[in-house]
Amino acid sequence: MKRLIALVAATLVAGGAFAQGAWPSKPIRLVVPFTAGSGTDIIARTVGDVMAKGLGQPVIVDNKPGAGGTIGAAQVAKSEPDGYTVLIHSSGHALNPAIYPSLSYDTIKDLTGVTPLAALPNVMVVSPTRGWKTVADVVAAAKAKPGQLNYASAGVGSATHLNAEKFKLQAGIDAVHVPFKGTPEALSDVIGGRNDWFFAPLSSALPLIKDGKLQALAVSTAKRSPSLPDVPTTVEAGVPGSDYTFWVGMIVPAATPAPVVKRLHDEALKALASPEVKERMARLGADAFTMEPAAFNAYIKTEMDAAATIAKAANLKAQ
Repeated sequence: MKRLIALVAATLVAGGAFAQGAWPSKPIRLVVPFTAGSGTDIIARTVGDVMAKGLGQPVIVDNKPGAGGTIGAAQVAKSEPDGYTVLIHSSGHALNPAIYPSLSYDTIKDLTGVTPLAALPNVMVVSPTRGWKTVADVVAAAKAKPGQLNYASAGVGSATHLNAEKFKLQAGIDAVHVPFKGTPEALSDVIGGRNDWFFAPLSSALPLIKDGKLQALAVSTAKRSPSLPDVPTTVEAGVPGSDYTFWVGMIVPAATPAPVVKRLHDEALKALASPEVKERMARLGADAFTMEPAAFNAYIKTEMDAAATIAKAANLKAQ
Protein backbone atom coordinates (compact mmCIF):
# COMPACT_ATOMS: atom_id res chain seq x y z
CA MET A 1 0.00 0.00 0.00
CA LYS A 2 2.82 2.44 0.87
CA ARG A 3 4.46 1.72 -2.51
CA LEU A 4 1.15 2.38 -4.30
CA ILE A 5 0.62 5.67 -2.47
CA ALA A 6 4.18 6.76 -3.25
CA LEU A 7 3.71 5.83 -6.90
CA VAL A 8 0.49 7.83 -7.19
CA ALA A 9 1.99 10.83 -5.41
CA ALA A 10 5.13 10.79 -7.52
CA THR A 11 3.09 10.51 -10.69
CA LEU A 12 0.85 13.44 -9.76
CA VAL A 13 3.69 15.70 -8.69
CA ALA A 14 6.14 14.89 -11.49
CA GLY A 15 3.37 14.55 -14.06
CA GLY A 16 2.10 18.02 -13.18
CA ALA A 17 5.60 19.46 -13.38
CA PHE A 18 6.11 17.76 -16.72
CA ALA A 19 2.88 19.21 -18.08
CA GLN A 20 4.06 22.68 -17.13
CA GLY A 21 7.33 22.18 -18.94
CA ALA A 22 9.40 22.12 -15.75
CA TRP A 23 11.01 18.74 -16.45
CA PRO A 24 13.89 18.58 -16.77
CA SER A 25 14.93 21.58 -14.72
CA LYS A 26 18.37 20.29 -13.71
CA PRO A 27 21.11 17.95 -14.98
CA ILE A 28 20.28 14.29 -15.56
CA ARG A 29 22.65 11.64 -14.23
CA LEU A 30 23.27 8.49 -16.25
CA VAL A 31 24.53 5.83 -13.86
CA VAL A 32 26.75 3.34 -15.69
CA PRO A 33 27.50 0.35 -13.44
CA PHE A 34 30.83 -0.36 -15.16
CA THR A 35 34.13 1.46 -15.52
CA ALA A 36 34.81 4.25 -18.01
CA GLY A 37 35.79 2.82 -21.38
CA SER A 38 33.51 -0.21 -21.12
CA GLY A 39 31.07 -0.92 -23.95
CA THR A 40 28.13 0.23 -21.83
CA ASP A 41 29.95 3.43 -20.88
CA ILE A 42 30.83 4.27 -24.48
CA ILE A 43 27.21 3.87 -25.62
CA ALA A 44 25.96 5.93 -22.66
CA ARG A 45 28.28 8.81 -23.49
CA THR A 46 27.57 8.62 -27.22
CA VAL A 47 23.80 8.84 -26.75
CA GLY A 48 23.84 11.05 -23.65
CA ASP A 49 25.82 13.83 -25.31
CA VAL A 50 23.15 14.26 -27.97
CA MET A 51 20.21 13.76 -25.60
CA ALA A 52 21.46 16.73 -23.61
CA LYS A 53 20.74 19.00 -26.57
CA GLY A 54 17.15 17.84 -26.87
CA LEU A 55 16.50 17.94 -23.14
CA GLY A 56 18.09 21.35 -22.66
CA GLN A 57 20.03 20.12 -19.63
CA PRO A 58 23.45 18.54 -19.10
CA VAL A 59 23.47 14.73 -19.17
CA ILE A 60 26.27 13.50 -16.93
CA VAL A 61 27.68 9.97 -16.91
CA ASP A 62 28.42 8.64 -13.42
CA ASN A 63 30.39 5.38 -13.34
CA LYS A 64 29.49 3.14 -10.39
CA PRO A 65 31.25 -0.15 -11.16
CA GLY A 66 31.30 -3.35 -9.16
CA ALA A 67 29.50 -6.64 -8.52
CA GLY A 68 28.51 -7.23 -12.14
CA GLY A 69 26.63 -3.95 -12.36
CA THR A 70 24.47 -4.54 -9.27
CA ILE A 71 26.00 -1.70 -7.23
CA GLY A 72 25.00 0.95 -9.73
CA ALA A 73 21.64 -0.70 -10.40
CA ALA A 74 20.84 -0.72 -6.68
CA GLN A 75 21.62 3.00 -6.43
CA VAL A 76 19.20 3.79 -9.23
CA ALA A 77 16.50 1.44 -7.88
CA LYS A 78 16.61 3.29 -4.56
CA SER A 79 16.81 6.79 -6.02
CA GLU A 80 13.99 9.31 -6.32
CA PRO A 81 11.73 8.32 -9.26
CA ASP A 82 11.92 11.78 -10.81
CA GLY A 83 13.75 11.08 -14.06
CA TYR A 84 16.99 12.69 -12.93
CA THR A 85 18.73 9.40 -12.11
CA VAL A 86 18.83 6.95 -15.02
CA LEU A 87 20.52 3.56 -15.29
CA ILE A 88 22.37 2.60 -18.47
CA HIS A 89 22.92 -1.13 -18.09
CA SER A 90 23.87 -4.05 -20.30
CA SER A 91 22.33 -7.45 -20.91
CA GLY A 92 24.10 -8.55 -17.73
CA HIS A 93 21.16 -6.88 -15.97
CA ALA A 94 19.12 -9.94 -16.90
CA LEU A 95 21.63 -12.38 -15.39
CA ASN A 96 22.13 -10.66 -12.04
CA PRO A 97 18.96 -12.00 -10.32
CA ALA A 98 19.95 -15.57 -11.12
CA ILE A 99 23.39 -15.42 -9.52
CA TYR A 100 23.04 -12.77 -6.81
CA PRO A 101 20.46 -14.27 -4.41
CA SER A 102 20.69 -11.34 -1.99
CA LEU A 103 20.14 -8.38 -4.33
CA SER A 104 18.92 -5.31 -2.46
CA TYR A 105 16.46 -4.54 -5.25
CA ASP A 106 13.93 -6.42 -7.36
CA THR A 107 14.85 -6.24 -11.05
CA ILE A 108 11.21 -6.29 -12.18
CA LYS A 109 9.39 -4.48 -9.35
CA ASP A 110 11.90 -1.72 -8.57
CA LEU A 111 13.08 -0.81 -12.07
CA THR A 112 11.37 -0.22 -15.40
CA GLY A 113 12.69 -0.07 -18.94
CA VAL A 114 12.73 3.05 -21.09
CA THR A 115 14.27 1.60 -24.26
CA PRO A 116 17.22 -0.48 -25.39
CA LEU A 117 19.82 1.74 -27.05
CA ALA A 118 22.22 -0.51 -28.90
CA ALA A 119 23.03 -4.07 -29.81
CA LEU A 120 26.63 -4.93 -30.47
CA PRO A 121 28.81 -8.00 -30.77
CA ASN A 122 31.21 -9.20 -28.21
CA VAL A 123 34.41 -10.33 -29.87
CA MET A 124 36.55 -13.21 -28.64
CA VAL A 125 40.04 -11.79 -28.33
CA VAL A 126 43.39 -13.29 -27.39
CA SER A 127 46.93 -12.02 -27.22
CA PRO A 128 48.77 -12.43 -30.54
CA THR A 129 51.62 -13.98 -28.53
CA ARG A 130 49.41 -17.01 -27.80
CA GLY A 131 49.67 -18.10 -31.42
CA TRP A 132 45.98 -19.03 -31.59
CA LYS A 133 44.47 -18.16 -34.97
CA THR A 134 41.02 -19.73 -34.64
CA VAL A 135 38.35 -20.59 -32.08
CA ALA A 136 39.18 -24.24 -32.73
CA ASP A 137 42.72 -23.56 -31.47
CA VAL A 138 41.35 -22.26 -28.16
CA VAL A 139 38.89 -25.13 -27.78
CA ALA A 140 41.64 -27.66 -28.48
CA ALA A 141 43.95 -26.03 -25.95
CA ALA A 142 41.20 -25.97 -23.32
CA LYS A 143 40.33 -29.62 -23.89
CA ALA A 144 44.00 -30.59 -23.68
CA LYS A 145 44.30 -28.86 -20.30
CA PRO A 146 40.87 -28.95 -18.59
CA GLY A 147 40.50 -26.25 -15.94
CA GLN A 148 43.95 -24.77 -16.60
CA LEU A 149 43.13 -22.01 -19.11
CA ASN A 150 41.45 -18.86 -17.89
CA TYR A 151 39.20 -16.21 -19.36
CA ALA A 152 38.47 -12.64 -18.37
CA SER A 153 35.18 -10.82 -17.88
CA ALA A 154 34.05 -7.33 -16.90
CA GLY A 155 32.72 -8.75 -13.63
CA VAL A 156 30.66 -11.60 -12.21
CA GLY A 157 27.21 -11.38 -13.76
CA SER A 158 28.25 -9.04 -16.57
CA ALA A 159 27.23 -9.61 -20.18
CA THR A 160 30.82 -10.58 -20.99
CA HIS A 161 30.67 -13.23 -18.26
CA LEU A 162 27.37 -14.70 -19.51
CA ASN A 163 28.67 -14.74 -23.09
CA ALA A 164 31.75 -16.72 -22.05
CA GLU A 165 29.74 -19.16 -19.95
CA LYS A 166 27.36 -19.85 -22.83
CA PHE A 167 30.36 -20.42 -25.10
CA LYS A 168 31.95 -22.81 -22.60
CA LEU A 169 28.77 -24.84 -22.28
CA GLN A 170 28.29 -25.15 -26.03
CA ALA A 171 31.99 -25.89 -26.69
CA GLY A 172 32.14 -28.46 -23.89
CA ILE A 173 35.24 -26.98 -22.24
CA ASP A 174 36.33 -26.14 -18.70
CA ALA A 175 38.23 -22.95 -17.91
CA VAL A 176 38.72 -20.61 -14.94
CA HIS A 177 36.76 -17.36 -14.76
CA VAL A 178 38.77 -14.25 -13.81
CA PRO A 179 36.43 -11.29 -13.21
CA PHE A 180 37.60 -7.68 -13.40
CA LYS A 181 36.07 -4.38 -12.37
CA GLY A 182 35.48 -3.45 -15.99
CA THR A 183 36.34 -4.04 -19.63
CA PRO A 184 39.52 -1.90 -19.85
CA GLU A 185 41.13 -3.80 -16.98
CA ALA A 186 40.23 -7.16 -18.54
CA LEU A 187 41.59 -6.10 -21.92
CA SER A 188 44.89 -5.06 -20.35
CA ASP A 189 45.36 -8.50 -18.80
CA VAL A 190 44.60 -10.29 -22.06
CA ILE A 191 47.05 -8.06 -23.94
CA GLY A 192 49.64 -8.82 -21.27
CA GLY A 193 49.08 -12.56 -21.65
CA ARG A 194 47.87 -13.03 -18.08
CA ASN A 195 44.43 -14.16 -19.28
CA ASP A 196 43.84 -16.49 -22.20
CA TRP A 197 40.74 -14.96 -23.79
CA PHE A 198 37.96 -12.44 -23.32
CA PHE A 199 34.58 -11.89 -24.97
CA ALA A 200 35.02 -8.12 -25.09
CA PRO A 201 32.48 -5.55 -26.30
CA LEU A 202 33.50 -4.75 -29.87
CA SER A 203 33.23 -1.02 -29.17
CA SER A 204 36.06 -1.30 -26.64
CA ALA A 205 38.22 -3.91 -28.37
CA LEU A 206 38.11 -2.69 -31.97
CA PRO A 207 40.90 -0.06 -31.71
CA LEU A 208 43.18 -2.61 -30.05
CA ILE A 209 42.42 -5.19 -32.73
CA LYS A 210 43.23 -2.67 -35.48
CA ASP A 211 46.49 -1.77 -33.71
CA GLY A 212 47.52 -5.44 -33.60
CA LYS A 213 47.51 -5.62 -29.81
CA LEU A 214 44.71 -8.19 -29.82
CA GLN A 215 43.83 -11.07 -32.13
CA ALA A 216 40.11 -11.33 -32.96
CA LEU A 217 38.96 -14.93 -33.33
CA ALA A 218 35.16 -14.64 -33.58
CA VAL A 219 32.20 -12.39 -32.91
CA SER A 220 29.41 -13.53 -30.63
CA THR A 221 26.40 -12.49 -32.70
CA ALA A 222 24.45 -14.62 -35.15
CA LYS A 223 25.79 -12.55 -38.07
CA ARG A 224 29.26 -11.21 -38.80
CA SER A 225 30.03 -7.63 -37.90
CA PRO A 226 30.56 -5.13 -40.74
CA SER A 227 33.42 -3.76 -38.62
CA LEU A 228 35.22 -7.12 -38.81
CA PRO A 229 33.88 -8.74 -41.99
CA ASP A 230 36.63 -11.36 -42.16
CA VAL A 231 36.09 -12.55 -38.58
CA PRO A 232 33.61 -15.45 -38.30
CA THR A 233 30.85 -15.83 -35.76
CA THR A 234 31.40 -18.37 -32.98
CA VAL A 235 28.79 -20.57 -34.67
CA GLU A 236 30.61 -20.38 -38.00
CA ALA A 237 33.80 -21.17 -36.10
CA GLY A 238 32.39 -24.52 -35.04
CA VAL A 239 30.47 -23.94 -31.79
CA PRO A 240 26.73 -24.34 -32.52
CA GLY A 241 24.32 -22.51 -30.21
CA SER A 242 26.99 -20.18 -28.85
CA ASP A 243 25.66 -16.92 -30.33
CA TYR A 244 25.04 -14.08 -27.90
CA THR A 245 24.02 -10.45 -28.37
CA PHE A 246 25.31 -7.76 -26.01
CA TRP A 247 22.67 -5.04 -25.59
CA VAL A 248 22.72 -1.76 -23.72
CA GLY A 249 19.53 -0.18 -22.42
CA MET A 250 18.04 2.73 -20.48
CA ILE A 251 16.24 1.93 -17.22
CA VAL A 252 14.68 4.07 -14.46
CA PRO A 253 13.10 3.55 -11.01
CA ALA A 254 9.71 1.84 -11.33
CA ALA A 255 7.70 4.77 -9.94
CA THR A 256 9.02 7.25 -12.52
CA PRO A 257 6.00 9.07 -14.03
CA ALA A 258 4.91 7.87 -17.46
CA PRO A 259 5.32 11.32 -19.10
CA VAL A 260 8.94 11.46 -17.94
CA VAL A 261 9.62 7.93 -19.17
CA LYS A 262 8.11 8.88 -22.53
CA ARG A 263 10.23 12.02 -22.80
CA LEU A 264 13.39 10.06 -22.03
CA HIS A 265 12.34 7.41 -24.55
CA ASP A 266 11.61 9.95 -27.28
CA GLU A 267 14.83 11.91 -26.73
CA ALA A 268 16.86 8.70 -26.77
CA LEU A 269 15.32 7.72 -30.11
CA LYS A 270 15.96 11.18 -31.52
CA ALA A 271 19.59 10.93 -30.44
CA LEU A 272 19.99 7.50 -32.02
CA ALA A 273 18.57 8.84 -35.28
CA SER A 274 20.97 11.80 -35.38
CA PRO A 275 23.80 11.71 -37.96
CA GLU A 276 26.51 12.11 -35.31
CA VAL A 277 25.31 9.16 -33.23
CA LYS A 278 24.75 7.01 -36.33
CA GLU A 279 28.31 7.73 -37.45
CA ARG A 280 29.79 7.00 -34.03
CA MET A 281 27.77 3.80 -33.62
CA ALA A 282 28.94 2.59 -37.03
CA ARG A 283 32.55 3.13 -35.98
CA LEU A 284 31.87 1.21 -32.76
CA GLY A 285 30.34 -1.72 -34.63
CA ALA A 286 27.03 -1.12 -32.83
CA ASP A 287 23.47 -1.04 -34.17
CA ALA A 288 20.67 1.13 -32.80
CA PHE A 289 18.19 -1.09 -30.95
CA THR A 290 14.95 0.44 -29.66
CA MET A 291 11.59 -0.60 -28.18
CA GLU A 292 8.64 1.00 -26.49
CA PRO A 293 8.89 0.83 -22.67
CA ALA A 294 6.32 -1.97 -22.25
CA ALA A 295 8.00 -4.08 -24.93
CA PHE A 296 11.40 -3.51 -23.34
CA ASN A 297 10.13 -4.68 -19.96
CA ALA A 298 8.76 -7.85 -21.58
CA TYR A 299 12.10 -8.34 -23.35
CA ILE A 300 14.02 -7.97 -20.07
CA LYS A 301 11.82 -10.68 -18.51
CA THR A 302 12.48 -13.00 -21.46
CA GLU A 303 16.21 -12.31 -21.20
CA MET A 304 16.09 -13.06 -17.46
CA ASP A 305 14.53 -16.45 -18.11
CA ALA A 306 17.16 -17.30 -20.75
CA ALA A 307 20.00 -16.13 -18.50
CA ALA A 308 18.67 -18.14 -15.56
CA THR A 309 18.72 -21.28 -17.72
CA ILE A 310 22.38 -20.72 -18.61
CA ALA A 311 23.26 -19.89 -15.00
CA LYS A 312 21.69 -23.11 -13.77
CA ALA A 313 23.37 -25.23 -16.44
CA ALA A 314 26.77 -23.65 -15.71
CA ASN A 315 26.19 -23.59 -11.93
CA LEU A 316 26.94 -19.86 -11.82
CA LYS A 317 26.93 -18.19 -8.43
CA ALA A 318 28.34 -14.89 -7.27
CA GLN A 319 31.17 -15.39 -4.81
